[in-house]
Amino acid sequence: MSSSTAITNIAALVTNDPSLRDGDPLGLVRDAAVVIDGDRVVWTGETRKAPATDNRVDAGGRAVLPGFVDSHSHLVFAGDRTEEFNARMSGRPYSAGGIRTTVAATRAATDAELEATLVRHLREALRQGTTTLETKSGYGLTVDDEARALRIAAHHTDEVTYLGAHIVAPEYADDPAGYVALVTGEMLDACAPHAGWIDVFCERGAFDGDQARAVLTAGRERGLRPRVHANQLTHGPGVQLAVELDAASADHCTHLTDADVDALAHGDTVATLLPGAEFSTRAPWPDARRLLDAGATVALSTDCNPGSSFTSSVPFCVALAVRDMGMTPDEAVWSATAGGAAALRRDDVGRLVPGAYADLVLLDAPSHVHLAYRPGVPLVTGVWRRGVRVV
Repeated sequence: MSSSTAITNIAALVTNDPSLRDGDPLGLVRDAAVVIDGDRVVWTGETRKAPATDNRVDAGGRAVLPGFVDSHSHLVFAGDRTEEFNARMSGRPYSAGGIRTTVAATRAATDAELEATLVRHLREALRQGTTTLETKSGYGLTVDDEARALRIAAHHTDEVTYLGAHIVAPEYADDPAGYVALVTGEMLDACAPHAGWIDVFCERGAFDGDQARAVLTAGRERGLRPRVHANQLTHGPGVQLAVELDAASADHCTHLTDADVDALAHGDTVATLLPGAEFSTRAPWPDARRLLDAGATVALSTDCNPGSSFTSSVPFCVALAVRDMGMTPDEAVWSATAGGAAALRRDDVGRLVPGAYADLVLLDAPSHVHLAYRPGVPLVTGVWRRGVRVV
């Protein structure tokens, strides 16, 4: 039998329930409490009105918010690209293979080595408040290596994405059409049972619009829902394709035309912004303000990967988004919680409302604003996942 727990004396409770405060997206409650029964939230409100429960936890005047929903990561990999990063940050040319370097290391790794790396980074993210995390394949690029990456990931997270179309596999460098046929044929057959999503890197040097459409359409026919790496390095067809195919998210969205912004604002596709990538490559920042002012739904995610964004810290990405992308602290926190949930088309995470999973973050601070106000400080002092305190 489950027991109920009330977390009380919360200085500021972020619920993401706009009905609580005249449409305020954060649904902020002061001097608040949240009641957990089993793995679900059953009540939120002012501490003085909290119902009787089996257990009580005193938040001590700290802030509580929903667990972060990291809707874009690449955690099944092996190897290290420190030298590549060091050269890039030092302004030196570097001729190693980028993603292909990680592909070679991942192919050479054992299942146990890949799983250990995945688990280490999942635990690292959890300590920083991430309670829901999507991760992708994409560093195997053979039928067997892509399938094993997804099989390993599916043991540890509910949100698994098939990204056989990350880049053209080295063996198919002179036959990209042949690789697309593999991704949409034998590889898809092997990978579909282990994934819920399909993704494609629609970008110059990776897959063009027609190839991306073929990949996403094939995946959708196998029951995989689409998401797209779109408009990261240059302007291209990725965003428009994502909206047309009702992809859950278009990720990166760095180079957008007015038509792209308008499409995102009037469709159901979430614009997922990944500031860790811009930080780690010194690329131009996505213009979150432009998207938000147009009415688009925005998510924030880490893009944790060994090459272009080797961070698992959503709080760090929140701080970057506020400092460099034109977001307010409230908008950034919403985008890292409810926005990430929207990018995964879920309403049972990213919110603290009755019926949602009891995924909560306790900050050693009186307000969620401190995530941006005190960048780099380890403010997460408690994490509950599915009603169980794990940090």
